Amino acid sequence: MDAAEIFSHIDHTLLKPYSTWPQIEKLCREAERFGAAAVCIPPCYVRRVRDAFPDLPVSTVVGFPLGYAVREAKLAETRQALADGADEIDMVINICDVKNGDWFKVQDEIDALKRACGDRILKVIVETCYLTQEEKIVLCRCVEGAGADFIKTSTGFGTAGADIADVALFRSLLPANVRIKAAGGIRDRQTMEALLKAGADRLGCSAGVSALYPDEV
Repeated sequence: MDAAEIFSHIDHTLLKPYSTWPQIEKLCREAERFGAAAVCIPPCYVRRVRDAFPDLPVSTVVGFPLGYAVREAKLAETRQALADGADEIDMVINICDVKNGDWFKVQDEIDALKRACGDRILKVIVETCYLTQEEKIVLCRCVEGAGADFIKTSTGFGTAGADIADVALFRSLLPANVRIKAAGGIRDRQTMEALLKAGADRLGCSAGVSALYPDEV
C-alpha cells in the first residue's frame, strides 16, 4: 500500500482532554490535505469544525472513554452531536453490563444509539483490553444484532490498544457489512498495514501524518 491508500483508511484523531482549537484546526487541515476517512474529535468541537470545514467527514465520541454512563445520557450526547453536524458516532459500550453478563442491555443500548443515528455511521467501541475471548465473541453478535456499522477495538485510553489478533477474530466472526475500526497505540506504517491486512477498514490514530509523511511534520 502506498501512503495515500493507507491514509484513506485513517480517522485522523485528537481526543486529548486539553485539545485546543488551533490543534483541532491543524488536524482538520491535515485530514483534508492527505485524504483521511474522517477526523475524530471531542464533541465540544463538532459544531465549530462543521462550520469551518463543511465538506470534511466528522466523527465524535459518546460515553467516552469509560462507557458506564446510562443509556439515556448516551442518547442525549448522540442526538446533540448529530444536531451539531457529526457524520459518525464512536460510542463506548457499558463494560459493567458486559462483566455482569447482561447482554440484552448491551445490545439494547447499541440498538438505541443506532436508531438515533439513522443513516449516519455508528461505531461501537468494545475496549478489548478489558475483555475475555468469550466476551469478544458475544460482543460481535451484539454489534451485528443491533445493526451497528463498525466494531471498534479501543478508546486509546485503556490499558492496551489495537491488537492484530482481535481484528482477525472480529473479521472471522462478522459479516462484511459490519466493518472494523482498529484504534489505540497505532504509531507506525508497519502496524497500520498489518491491521488493514488483518481485516480493519478504519484506523483510529493521531500519528498518521508523522508515520506516513514524516517530511511534512
